[in-house]
Amino acid sequence: MNRLSLWGRTRPWVLDLPVYAFFVSYPPTRTPGWPTALLWLPIGALIAALVLRRRRPRAAALAVLVIALVQYTDEGFAQDRLRADAAMAIVLYTLAVRGHRRFGAAVFLASAVLRVAWQTTWGGEGQGGPTMQLLTVLAVQLAAWVLGEYVRSRHALDGEVALRTAQAENERHALARAAVAEERASIARELHDVLAHSVSVIVLNAEGAKLMRHQDPSAVDRTLETISRTGRDALAELRRLPEVLHAGEAARRPQPTAAELRDLVAQADNGRRTIGVEVTGDDSGLPASAALQAYRIVQEALTNMIKHAPADADGRVSVHFGPPAARREIRVEVTNSGGTSAPAPAPALPSSGRGLAGMAQRVEMYHGSLETGATEDGGYRVAATLVVGP
Repeated sequence: MNRLSLWGRTRPWVLDLPVYAFFVSYPPTRTPGWPTALLWLPIGALIAALVLRRRRPRAAALAVLVIALVQYTDEGFAQDRLRADAAMAIVLYTLAVRGHRRFGAAVFLASAVLRVAWQTTWGGEGQGGPTMQLLTVLAVQLAAWVLGEYVRSRHALDGEVALRTAQAENERHALARAAVAEERASIARELHDVLAHSVSVIVLNAEGAKLMRHQDPSAVDRTLETISRTGRDALAELRRLPEVLHAGEAARRPQPTAAELRDLVAQADNGRRTIGVEVTGDDSGLPASAALQAYRIVQEALTNMIKHAPADADGRVSVHFGPPAARREIRVEVTNSGGTSAPAPAPALPSSGRGLAGMAQRVEMYHGSLETGATEDGGYRVAATLVVGP
């Protein structure tokens, strides 16, 4: 019905064709001594008024009222008053739909007075008695007016629903943008802490090299290598920082490392589910922020598991750092089975509160990929890849 209504609104002329066909479907009643062309004149005028009614509903209503007055008062046109009555019902409907309530009420009242005057003063009669004919015509016109009011109210309701839907969609997008901005700020703060640690390492090693330069020159070389490696890592993080630096002020929290993954998994175990963890590869030489992002992705995935997975669902965490190389990938995968019971309250893990949106943001910073979705056994799978290196 909604599609049909929309189709009719965009093609109103199609809906008008049956109306025009009705007005020309039968010839006017012949009046002795009257030319046929003259009898078609008010019919053409009624059709013209109906064509005009969508742009000028008030003018069309007045035109129909004048034509009806002519047909009711002039004996030569009186036999074709059915067309005037039908046209009056149509313009009353249009006035109601367009919201011209007072004007429509005035036109309906004028039409009723004209009809009563014709029945009582000008001696109009019809089949079924004048009273029945009067009541029938007025009832049809009143019903057309009421139908127009209903259609107008329905259009207003549809418009209100569409407006609220658009507002809700805009609010949803605004909240999503706010979530992304907050997540960027959180990542930027984490990178700040990583960079501060790197600078501290550089300063301490530089001071140590200064003290050891006369006692152990080989130790100085090793220290300078550490400073060089740490500096390169810090520069790499600095290049990423502008991409996510939309930080607001918020409380800072200690940043965990990949070595604490097993402790994180232990927190997610509520005593009813079993969560296995497997960490492979070599994380030596890995930028601290990259290991941190892997940790955060596991953290968010486990938080979602606690919130949504059945209490007896088993889980598995797999993190692969790969061998040391100039360019390597960190692969993170967190899965849980379907389970049979309902989710049960469990201690919540620390979380950014951004879920999949936060994971996507972290993966994007390292130009990786994120795959999420249900598994065949009714569980859920999160697989992320972070690309480290040039």
